Amino acid sequence: MNQRRANLTSPLERAFKTALAQVTLPFSRLSPATREVVGFCALIAVSTLLLARPTQPALTELYNEGDVVRRTIAAPADIVVTDPSETERRQQAARLAQPPVFQYDSGLAETAVKTFREAWLSLQKQKAEGKKLEWQAAGGSPALVNAIAAHGFAPEALERAQHLMGDIAERQIYDDDEAQFLGSEITLVDARNARSTTLLAMPQTRLLPRTKVAEKLREKVTQMSDWSAPQQKALTDTMSALIQSNVRYSAEITAQARETAAAQAEPALIALKRNQVIAREGDTVTARALGQLKALQTQTKSRRIVSHIFGLLFIVGGLYWIAWQYVRRRAASVTLPLSGKRAFTLVGLSIVVQIALMRVGFLLAESLNLYVWRAWSDGYELWSLAIPFASGALLVALLLDTQLGFITGLVAAIFAAMLAPRGGALSLGLYAFLSSAAAIYGIKRYRERQSVTLAGLVAGAGNGLAAIALMAYNQQPLVLNTILLAFGCGLLGGLLTIIFTSGGLPINESLFGVLTDVKLLELSNADLPVLGQMALHAPGTNQHSHAVGQLTEEACRAIGANALLARIGALYHDIGKLGSPLHFIENQNGENPHDRLKAAQSAKIIANHVTYGLKLAEDIGLPKQIAAFIPQHHGTRTLHYFYRKALEQVKPDETVNENEFRYPGPKPLSKEPAIMMIADSCEAAARSLTHPTPEHLGDIVDKIIKAIHEDGQLDECGMTLRELKLIRDSIVNSLVAIYHTRVTYPGFNPPDKDADDDIPAELDAEERGLAKPLKADTKPLATKRAAQG
Repeated sequence: MNQRRANLTSPLERAFKTALAQVTLPFSRLSPATREVVGFCALIAVSTLLLARPTQPALTELYNEGDVVRRTIAAPADIVVTDPSETERRQQAARLAQPPVFQYDSGLAETAVKTFREAWLSLQKQKAEGKKLEWQAAGGSPALVNAIAAHGFAPEALERAQHLMGDIAERQIYDDDEAQFLGSEITLVDARNARSTTLLAMPQTRLLPRTKVAEKLREKVTQMSDWSAPQQKALTDTMSALIQSNVRYSAEITAQARETAAAQAEPALIALKRNQVIAREGDTVTARALGQLKALQTQTKSRRIVSHIFGLLFIVGGLYWIAWQYVRRRAASVTLPLSGKRAFTLVGLSIVVQIALMRVGFLLAESLNLYVWRAWSDGYELWSLAIPFASGALLVALLLDTQLGFITGLVAAIFAAMLAPRGGALSLGLYAFLSSAAAIYGIKRYRERQSVTLAGLVAGAGNGLAAIALMAYNQQPLVLNTILLAFGCGLLGGLLTIIFTSGGLPINESLFGVLTDVKLLELSNADLPVLGQMALHAPGTNQHSHAVGQLTEEACRAIGANALLARIGALYHDIGKLGSPLHFIENQNGENPHDRLKAAQSAKIIANHVTYGLKLAEDIGLPKQIAAFIPQHHGTRTLHYFYRKALEQVKPDETVNENEFRYPGPKPLSKEPAIMMIADSCEAAARSLTHPTPEHLGDIVDKIIKAIHEDGQLDECGMTLRELKLIRDSIVNSLVAIYHTRVTYPGFNPPDKDADDDIPAELDAEERGLAKPLKADTKPLATKRAAQG
């Protein structure tokens, strides 16, 4: 086949498998036993980390003063915690008791006097030098300059002015806009020596505001009688401008002092004894009880983290060991799609993912209750009903077995109870188990993608009913709003189960190589490239494959084997014939190329369709369970026709090795390929019969089953004699239904009464046409069925 074949495995799936192989490469170097121990320990460790809650709060409900307590609340241990509200009240009182801090700079008075003196002497110097007189300090005016000049710059006048100004400037002066910070007491801090502080009581009577400075100066200056009133005013204004506020409020130092005082305040403590009842169900929350409840909410630190982790490891390990024993026994009693160890790996990973979902779900539920929609519920147990508790169990039930899904749901429910808050642990654990059970038994087989949707809807409805039942059991008030919210959250949990399960199915199908019914049905699509090539280039083989699939499917149903797997395996069991379709009798139209070949060459060509079929299956990404039908439906049977032909053609001095005329095998390793081996030969033999009467069909089926059994081809598949009898009856009934008696029309297809229907039973299906050519009235199976209507 020269045309490029499309791969049945998606690029994403191939990339995922490649990445997974790289990640697990270091573990591949370990021995199988070591890998099992490491994997089991890793499973326990990851689950423990997800379940660990060493800082779980003692109380998760929120209450306000006046609320009704929804359950009896007791202290889980001896608790001594700080009462935050009372402590804050004490700290605030300490802040308010701390007086405001003002900084006092005594050097500003001397600076002001010095500035005045320098400006006066500068005027005197300007006069002596004959320059224009200008006051070189703040507050100067021409009136003052003229007044000083009029007094001839007398030193006595300067000394009197300096004395008056210093007397006022040395007082403690503050700005009027800082009067608001003055209290009954203030703390004065020396700006030049921070360690020097003074507690000043009644500061308003001891400090001088700037508005009073000019008034005080005016009183002093009026004592200078030799100065006129305008001259006195000019001198007073200039001095007032030079005198600065030497007492200033410091917001930064005040804040630091108050925070220091708050930090030194004695904290208020709440002391609770173990099992001390704080509030009983139905009580009204008082102010005292509210403080104790808040103490429980803030009590999150555990003093026994090591013992908590150790106990959790023991519990988790024990549950996983029980699950492993259940999976091992289940795998021994029924046929699972995976081996016992791989099945347990799938169960364990499903539980781990389920724990992660529940952990996130509980956190979201708590957040919703605390910060968003608390008014709608009486606790975050109601919001927790929306968690998809059944997704892990449903995934295992769809991929493996309902009983394994059941144990997965049971273990996940126990873990849900461990993650749930103390008040609702039992209820939520029971709810999770009921949700898983409803989802598992809501479907029968995973035959279509809608099966997940159906299971999720069943789980959602079951969730809603279970939620209402648990509310009634816990004697909670069944008001309409609460019932609607509970049922809605339960239904949402079912919808989320659909989402997470649908997302996990293809990943796990690829990761574990599980061949689900949906995947099998997808492989039966006639538009797939390899099946299309079969119909186009090997129509006889394609028709034969469908016929064998029908016989095999019915026989598998008779003994309880996987009928769908067998039918899909039949569609692909002869894809190797695409390498040379004309070398097989069902695809020939008169000419047989084997007539020109030696027996050994023909046998090699016939047997090579198995080898090429396996290579083709690998190239197109055919699942291993389907590819296994290619070699196993022939087993190690001998190509008797060509072997006998070789014996007839061998020279006296040559020998014929029978092993060169055998298929490569292996023998059928399960019941489905073994049934296909029988059906394959029986279908070809039935088409070779001239008179396919029930008696002839029964005889040829008996001969074929006997030949296959005596050849040891059924030794590895675990088939019993009882099952072999049921298979025989099913195939005979199917062939009789196909080749039932028809009305003979005169002049058309007259029966050949002299025909010999003694077909050698040991011949393989590929040799039937070679051993006995088809009669003119022997039509292909599909044509016969169509003609029969």
